[in-house]
Amino acid sequence: MKLNRQRWIGAILSLSLLLAPVQAAWAEESLEDKLESLQNQAAEQQQKTNKVQSRMDTISEQLRQLQAEADDATAAYQTVRDQLNATETKIDDNQTLLEKTEQELAVKSKLLERRVRDIYIHGQLSYIDVLFGAQDFSDFMTRMDILKRIIKYDYDLVSKVQQDRQTVVTARDALEKDKAAQVLLVADAKSKRDDMLDKKRAKDRLMDKMRYDRDTSERAYQELIAASKQVENLIRMSRYQYAGSPSGSGAMIWPISGEITSPFGWRVHPITGDSRFHSGIDIAGDYGDPIRAAAAGTVIYAGWISGYGNAVILDNGGGVTTLYGHNQSLAVSEGQTVAQGQVISYCGSTGNSTGPHCHFEVRVNGEPVSPLSYL
Repeated sequence: MKLNRQRWIGAILSLSLLLAPVQAAWAEESLEDKLESLQNQAAEQQQKTNKVQSRMDTISEQLRQLQAEADDATAAYQTVRDQLNATETKIDDNQTLLEKTEQELAVKSKLLERRVRDIYIHGQLSYIDVLFGAQDFSDFMTRMDILKRIIKYDYDLVSKVQQDRQTVVTARDALEKDKAAQVLLVADAKSKRDDMLDKKRAKDRLMDKMRYDRDTSERAYQELIAASKQVENLIRMSRYQYAGSPSGSGAMIWPISGEITSPFGWRVHPITGDSRFHSGIDIAGDYGDPIRAAAAGTVIYAGWISGYGNAVILDNGGGVTTLYGHNQSLAVSEGQTVAQGQVISYCGSTGNSTGPHCHFEVRVNGEPVSPLSYL
């Protein structure tokens, strides 16, 4: 019996010696695979970063083109605006001339009226009386010539004033017509200029938003990464441990009734294109909705965690812990033992959150795993 035992031990030792090089090869191959995987992930991330930068460069070029078009539209607007100003100046000058001409017409009209009144008072035959009052033929011809000049003067007086007035009125009508057309041109040019400026402002806002979202998202992500490490340390360093049975796969209940708005795992940010790891699932809820323990456990932390806001961490036994983040308020304290389904907090939007929901995590030995495997 002792001899057989020694033979078995020898066989096992021999087999171990034979498998040692194979195990070393496997370990080496595993490290190489990990290195290659990391290099591939780095290359993919660089491609995404280049794609985002390319998109921002494209928008920047569009902004440059829009600025050039906006400058052209502004110049065109200024040109027709200057033409309109010049026309309005001509209209003002013409109006001044028209008023002056009408004043002259009024003065000359009064002279004509006075002459007509004199003719009426002295009778319509005054011209004949003047002619027949001549002393001789030579005097008669002289008087006739004087009368012709008076009549022509009166006629020219009225005709000239009426002609000047008509010229001014015609010019005024033409200028008003030009002004009406130019007003339309100015309105059209202003509309085009404003449209181009609106497009440029929209692109400016998009570019600013992309930069802001990129920077804000990066800060929030780094904060969450740091918070996740903090949670891991809290779990490992906690002096509280659940003494009950551990929660196995499929043994947990949903902490809140709602749809999953953000799943567990890696996802691509829509603005920056960066791959971000989401360490839990986000479950939709409303302010004040009760959050219940997914499994029985001991509260190892209840308080504020940067990024998570008001949070509760439960030790559920067997190295399994659950985290409930972004709560409006908490209903438990550290060291307290809670039953499955017991209210531990109330839904909110504290920390890095854009609306009320429950951020739910399941961790095994401090490392996040998919909660769906336990629900």
